[in-house]
Amino acid sequence: MAMKVALLGCGVVGAEVVRLLEEQAVELAARVGAPLEVGGIAVRRIGRDRGAGIDPALFTTDAMGLVTRDDIDLVVEVIGGIEPARSLILAAIKAGKSVVTANKALLAEDGATLHAAAREAGVDLYYEASVAGAIPLLRPLRDSLAGDRVHRVMGIVNGTTNFILDRMDTQGAGFAESLEEAQSLGYAEADPTADVEGFDAAAKAAILARLAFHTQQVTAADVHREGITEVTAGDIASAKAMGCVVKLLAICQRAADGASVGVRVHPVMLPREHPLATVTEAYNAVFVEAESAGRLMFYGAGAGGAPTASAVLGDLVAVARNRLAATSVAEGAHDSGLPVHPMGDTVTRYHIALDVADRPGVLARVAEVFADNGVSIKNVRQEGTGDDAQLVLVSHQAPDSALAATVERLRGLDMVRAVASVMRVEAFAEAG
Repeated sequence: MAMKVALLGCGVVGAEVVRLLEEQAVELAARVGAPLEVGGIAVRRIGRDRGAGIDPALFTTDAMGLVTRDDIDLVVEVIGGIEPARSLILAAIKAGKSVVTANKALLAEDGATLHAAAREAGVDLYYEASVAGAIPLLRPLRDSLAGDRVHRVMGIVNGTTNFILDRMDTQGAGFAESLEEAQSLGYAEADPTADVEGFDAAAKAAILARLAFHTQQVTAADVHREGITEVTAGDIASAKAMGCVVKLLAICQRAADGASVGVRVHPVMLPREHPLATVTEAYNAVFVEAESAGRLMFYGAGAGGAPTASAVLGDLVAVARNRLAATSVAEGAHDSGLPVHPMGDTVTRYHIALDVADRPGVLARVAEVFADNGVSIKNVRQEGTGDDAQLVLVSHQAPDSALAATVERLRGLDMVRAVASVMRVEAFAEAG
């Protein structure tokens, strides 16, 4: 007997899911152990062109009626946003349907509620497509590394910002010019705020942190977030001079004492020998550092209809198999309870460029400010002379609060004309 699938949404991803279900029907049936059949598609408006080959009789505007229908076994949600997606998913779960979703915003805001509902109902909630498109990442974190201790997850999880920064690095283009090209190629929306201000990456970081550290305590609101709109040509040039490249990274890291986690999204200067530094164009990649498994990297297309639909289909096969076997994955049943520590407690390193007066004692005074805040200087160089002199300093690791306080003190020095650039520097995880 066929297993019936309800689809919520039929945009780029939804239409691709329907196409793949039909084109690969025989193969999917063999992998699942039963045919998968679209039982209905909920849309806001019937009559809109949604691609050739989809039976018009499948469309309905009654999404709630569809997900609670007795003959529906599985629900796929690809409409996005918080509501009505949350209400529809919760209704489907309550009605005993396993759910596959690509909704990163909802999972980042209220994933704990959805998981609790799924556990209570004894159904599955899968969401591989919510982070990094087709890259098989979430299930390895949840399942393959379940017996390991993950120390850090660091990744490029937004293709739009990676494309922009790559253009700035390789072609010398400015931010505005690179953003315009990204929009023309379809990598960026007309309103790119969610991408360039880091909101998209922050939602994904929250999901990654929850899985990596087995904690339901992390939401998007807990993620320290900075975008790339302030990244300048000077930052790119400074990074090159250090043998680095600028990337917008989502970083989820266990504290040294293991008692909390830090979750952040911001631009960083990354050494060019780091595997993530080689990720160009609109690709995504995530680098995992675990106690026993060591260093792992996941790389691939992070967005687009076909890659996202591929991840959805993978989840759909998994939950269909579980349903046939009368089992489910009770994620979050054993919550580690690890809290999120403030950004100020995060140990990191700063790159600071200062426009200064070129006179004796400047470097000594700057070094004194670092020392007063308990921050040591790893290296320093001076560029130019006279009124155009610039000091470029890179700190050793220190709490972010101490580094931020150092920058504020430097702004107040009479010999510092301007703090031209401040950016964090990341590499492989270090002790302490």
